[in-house]
Amino acid sequence: MTDSTRPVFFKMDNVIQDYAWGSVTSIEQLFAMPNLDQKPQAEMWMGAHANGCSVITVNGEAVRLADFIATDPDAIIGAATQAKFAELPYLFKVLAAEKALSVQVHPSKHQAEIGYAKEEKTGIARNAANRNYKDPNHKPELVFALTPYQAMNGFREIAEIVALFQRLDLEVISDLVTALAANQTETGLRNFFEAMLSLEGERKDVAVNGLLAFCNENQDQPLFALLIDLSEQYPGDIGLFVPLMLNVLTLQPGEAMFLSACTPHAYIKGTGLEIMANSDNVLRAGLTPKFMDVPELVANTEFTSMAADKLLLAPTMVAGGLDYIVPVPDFKFSVYKQVDDIALQNTSAEILFAIDAPLTVTHQNGETLTLEKGQSVFIPAYAKAYSAHCDGMFARAYN
Repeated sequence: MTDSTRPVFFKMDNVIQDYAWGSVTSIEQLFAMPNLDQKPQAEMWMGAHANGCSVITVNGEAVRLADFIATDPDAIIGAATQAKFAELPYLFKVLAAEKALSVQVHPSKHQAEIGYAKEEKTGIARNAANRNYKDPNHKPELVFALTPYQAMNGFREIAEIVALFQRLDLEVISDLVTALAANQTETGLRNFFEAMLSLEGERKDVAVNGLLAFCNENQDQPLFALLIDLSEQYPGDIGLFVPLMLNVLTLQPGEAMFLSACTPHAYIKGTGLEIMANSDNVLRAGLTPKFMDVPELVANTEFTSMAADKLLLAPTMVAGGLDYIVPVPDFKFSVYKQVDDIALQNTSAEILFAIDAPLTVTHQNGETLTLEKGQSVFIPAYAKAYSAHCDGMFARAYN
């Protein structure tokens, strides 16, 4: 079978992960997909990741996307992608957060390779609770808001962090705040961040209780109201101090944000599309009952401030849509709106997701497929070109 006669559109059956922080209603409401079990639907995974691989139909049979790719990777994901990554290099998701996810940092590619090799050598099981590196890859991410989407991303300006902690005026951590105020550098921030996350026992309890007392007296202010909400989700967690150190923002529907390696961040609430490198490496920094390796976290964190007005990605306009340019080769992301048989070229494997209206794709070989909102299609690199028609919006993941 030649490329010109092979099927080019593969409707995807995607895994929905029912993590505890997920929303019971959001995916159902946005995409008219009944949640029959009424479980928290946290993430819909579109891709070939081993922990949640999509399934497609090939010659009338259900086949894991990863297994289909393995039959002819040069043709299906593209020879250049296969040579560089040896896999579909991205994972595409719908993420629906009802509760906050843990504050986390993802290692760089180099750091992940070193950490993974070290943990493999020491024999830590890959599914062990104290395992930091599940694979040797980095995990940069892009999130595109479908609803108002509250998140944290990057350190505030150090002077702003100092001012917030001085306003708290907590005697139990006054020495740490004084030290940061006297050394407003990356080193000073590193020392402060590590010391705060390392608080234990009575000192930690006194600090957290003092923080919440202050928040209760100032809950008319959004930041402190947020901390009260987070304290109900993660009582006594040292990560409750982290929003005083990181930028807190709310993306409006249609806005996007890039999250770099080595940058602390967290998703607080909302539903969006997320695309990332094909990795599961997470180093946690609070708001979690899971394992926290503070020294390893600090070693993988860049202690540079990010200006709050620079956090959103400014898209580039293209015919029919918007490209969101990211500084990594693992993935690209575009959104198209109200297009009438727009012609698109593809040199890599692509996943299209219908956001709010049916999407019809057509190929020159005569094949056509219509997706309802909330559905996705896998398009191999060998398709080379296709056209798309949508009266609403659809997203395009590729590399």
